Amino acid sequence: MSKIKSLIIMGFFASIFGINAQSEHIKVLSVTEFKEQVDANKVVLIDVRTPKEFKQGSIKNSKNIDFYDSEFTAHFSELNKDEPIYLFCRSGGRSNKAAHKLEALGFKEIYDLKGGFSAWTSSN
Repeated sequence: MSKIKSLIIMGFFASIFGINAQSEHIKVLSVTEFKEQVDANKVVLIDVRTPKEFKQGSIKNSKNIDFYDSEFTAHFSELNKDEPIYLFCRSGGRSNKAAHKLEALGFKEIYDLKGGFSAWTSSN
């Protein structure tokens, strides 16, 4: 199979299943890695779930910025794009999409919790 056909097929599957691959600026961390970094450092910790989900419980010291809010990207204009940002949602889908949005906005160091808050709560 030619390289071009392979690239087309890979692109097709990526579009069907979503782009979940890590990029230069996005790192998906296990619960253990995420917890170690959050506990060891003062970090910008963002819960991208809805306010209703956030009120039901979240990671200590996290700020809620709803991924579905029409002002989602505007909320990040106040943050330093050169400082690390840590994201999570319920299971990892929304935070992955949010990470890619933040990367497009120019954020340089983005950490995404693999498995989201569900994985966090089941590990504690």
